[in-house]
Amino acid sequence: MAHMATVAQWIEGARIRTFPNAIAPVLVGTGAAAGIDEFDPAIAVLALAVSMLLIIGVNFANDYSDGIRGTDADRIGPFRLVGSGAAEPGAVRTAAWVCFGLAALAGIGVVVLSGQWWMLALGALCIAGAWFYTGGRKPYGYAGLGEVAVFLFFGVIAVLGTQFAQAAGVTGFGIGAAVAIGSFSSAVLVANNLRDIPTDRTTGKRTLAVLLGDRDTRTLYVTLVLVPFLITVLIALRNTWALLGFLALPLLVTSLRAVLTGAKGRKLIPALRDTGFAMLLWAVATGIAFALGQG
Repeated sequence: MAHMATVAQWIEGARIRTFPNAIAPVLVGTGAAAGIDEFDPAIAVLALAVSMLLIIGVNFANDYSDGIRGTDADRIGPFRLVGSGAAEPGAVRTAAWVCFGLAALAGIGVVVLSGQWWMLALGALCIAGAWFYTGGRKPYGYAGLGEVAVFLFFGVIAVLGTQFAQAAGVTGFGIGAAVAIGSFSSAVLVANNLRDIPTDRTTGKRTLAVLLGDRDTRTLYVTLVLVPFLITVLIALRNTWALLGFLALPLLVTSLRAVLTGAKGRKLIPALRDTGFAMLLWAVATGIAFALGQG
């Protein structure tokens, strides 16, 4: 019997470890705008609110959708509100839509301040993408498309949307950063889905990791986390400050070792945390590099 979840359980259900996926793109997108003297603090703060509310919303939406499908019945990953019976499914679904509603309000603020009214459609697309990831009759997260969506929504759209809202345009540096953050974000999901291959296969959740199999999923993870550092080298050809991005590389040593040595189950959980921290540090370092060196 489900009961009232505690505040601590709701906070855990929001999955704080995923917050770097929301913060990093806004930081580096704002840095890219600042580099061409177009930093707008009000738009930056609202863009961060949109990104944070969307990721909390998608986490609650996933919790609800996976929970009612029974996908979370035998998990080794983070605590889930519905799957554990701590909260009623309807309450978790409502929490997701409250977050999406607040994200929409913050997004309208971005649109009003920037004058970029077409971004309303982009915001609607993001909310639809967040819900139908594991929601609806044919969730695309169950069809191997999760990583592609994360790359687009928390990489390309989040970084370039943040830059465009402030600067009314995008730069080559912004595009490079968008690909890098998209790769990092996808790597976090790959690590998550690598850990869940056995249980996802049992419950019929066809993630990209399930489709690729264990070995190729590990190769994909390594490739994705190295892409941002290749981009760092390319950016550094025009902006030496960008080499600060390499400060994030040591944070990935443990994750890479775990993935390359065949770690399974709970031993892969730190890889999610460390990949997220590496993404956040890369974004801070690269955002500062843009602000200092693009001028």
